[in-house]
Amino acid sequence: MSNTIRVVLADDHVFVRDGIKSLLENEANIEVVGEATDGVEALKIVEKTKPDLLILDIRMPNMTGIEVVEKLRSENNPVKIVMLSMHESEEYVLKSIKAGADGYLLKGSSKEEFLKALHSVSDGGKYFSGDISSILIGQLSNSSVATEKKNPIDEDLTITKREKEILKLLLSGKGNKEIAEALEISKRTAEVHRFNLMKKLKVKNLMELSNKATEYALI
Repeated sequence: MSNTIRVVLADDHVFVRDGIKSLLENEANIEVVGEATDGVEALKIVEKTKPDLLILDIRMPNMTGIEVVEKLRSENNPVKIVMLSMHESEEYVLKSIKAGADGYLLKGSSKEEFLKALHSVSDGGKYFSGDISSILIGQLSNSSVATEKKNPIDEDLTITKREKEILKLLLSGKGNKEIAEALEISKRTAEVHRFNLMKKLKVKNLMELSNKATEYALI
């Protein structure tokens, strides 16, 4: 049971929670340990059950999903968080990431993508639906063009061709395993490249990495 992913579901629509539970019940290594109908209750359930992963609706009564993420991160709560939403607007996506969410899925995602996202985030990666990834890359590209002349890269901050490839894949929501497959390298090698890149740029998470890449027009 040590490898079981313990999950809390937070959504004000019971049929959505029931649907997710039904999907997860067939997964041997995933266990739903709590449910919440609003943001305030979600915080209480997370505190009580200490799950590995929180699946969080972005729009809920009393306290929105984004506010829940901000609260948990302000308390340094390590729970992994996947936002679940009907909305793919740039505003919602970027606010979620800035707050500290580890993933963003649309409610219309397939079963395969849903499970892939949960496992990816649980393993320490990030996951964003295909359409969401394009928003991130688009935002980054637009910002890079605007800041390229204002913030030229430091002479000491040199990024190799391979690190640029890793950077692009990370910002598109890929985890270490997916990066390894895309570049035809071992997962361990991908992990080393990722570690070196984060260390070189002096960042701790995807949001900081995105900001630094934008600031120095790295891609």
